[in-house]
Amino acid sequence: MIRARNAVLVLEDGKVYTGVPFGREGSSLGEIVFSTGMSGYQETLTDPSYAGQIVLQTAPHIGNTGMNDTDEESDRIWVAGYIVRDVSRITSNFRSQRSLEDDLLRDGVVGISELDTRALTLHLRDVGVMRAGIFSGDHAKRPVTELIEEVQASQPMAGRSLSDVVSTPEPYTVSHEGDYFGKIAILDLGIKRSTIQNMTARGLDVFVYPAKSSAATLLSDNPDAVFYSNGPGDPSTAEHQVSVLREVLNKRIPFFGICFGNQLLGRALGFETYKLGFGHRGINQPVLDRTTGKVEVTAHNHGFAVKVDGGESVPSPAGFGQVKVSHICLNDDVVEGLECVDIPAYSVQYHPEAAAGPHDANYLFDRLIDMIAENRKLKG
Repeated sequence: MIRARNAVLVLEDGKVYTGVPFGREGSSLGEIVFSTGMSGYQETLTDPSYAGQIVLQTAPHIGNTGMNDTDEESDRIWVAGYIVRDVSRITSNFRSQRSLEDDLLRDGVVGISELDTRALTLHLRDVGVMRAGIFSGDHAKRPVTELIEEVQASQPMAGRSLSDVVSTPEPYTVSHEGDYFGKIAILDLGIKRSTIQNMTARGLDVFVYPAKSSAATLLSDNPDAVFYSNGPGDPSTAEHQVSVLREVLNKRIPFFGICFGNQLLGRALGFETYKLGFGHRGINQPVLDRTTGKVEVTAHNHGFAVKVDGGESVPSPAGFGQVKVSHICLNDDVVEGLECVDIPAYSVQYHPEAAAGPHDANYLFDRLIDMIAENRKLKG
């Protein structure tokens, strides 16, 4: 079936692309970003870190393996909109339960296809990510000038707080698998299911708390460690979570953070965060682990980063001792990991859980276990 080209993508800078609608017809606004992964589109769509963003897939053919309940990172699709060049007409996988479009329709996601995604990616790569809008059906019939004005009047990602939108409304617990090792308290800023699975697989009982929980609440079950998850939004808006983290660090309770959690550890240590021009998104980003000297291929989804001026080891401006820049991105030298020398805390900007792969960085969960064990020895 040939579909009418009655969908438009409008960028903040006035560029307009025409295409074919898929998913729900209507309109949607958000920050347009590109993801370079050639697989794992279901994990991308259901990652809460993409809340508020219109995701452009650079891989040209999307949807061929369908959708299933097992690979979902959360209970719904979180992207504000979805852009692909070619939508697969059929699903060809024994694990498939539904088509990609089925789930887009279920969750009310506006999409656009059959446009030149390569040209669009190159444009964003040159000028940076920006606000955008997808308009389809009757919404696409409005004057382009009106659509551009609507996009330009929308809220930018800088200064936007989204953790409360994606966080769990109530605390919950997930029990360990295999031999019991300990307990971990997680502040849910947009956590992925695969992160919890990596914790429970290592013998940890997981206690998950809403984003606005206090330090007293996080520590109420006497956890062996505290974890801050990935999540969307501008880390400069997370003053409450940073304040809570400083209480945790002052008590010398082991801490591990991923993605947004890395940015908040950076801010708790006294460093600034800043917005990247176009961010890192996809499952093929090279990162150097300075501890081992190994280069890892890693999964990323971040538009903000921690700013650390100086060498590999610098003092914490907030008085938490020395801090090492443990990982860097080899594409642009962005800080990809922090390790505290004088307190038990570390974090990485990327995603070691990476359910869709690669799994080069999965050892970081083992480092958490080692840190808990070492902290127990120090306590006697």
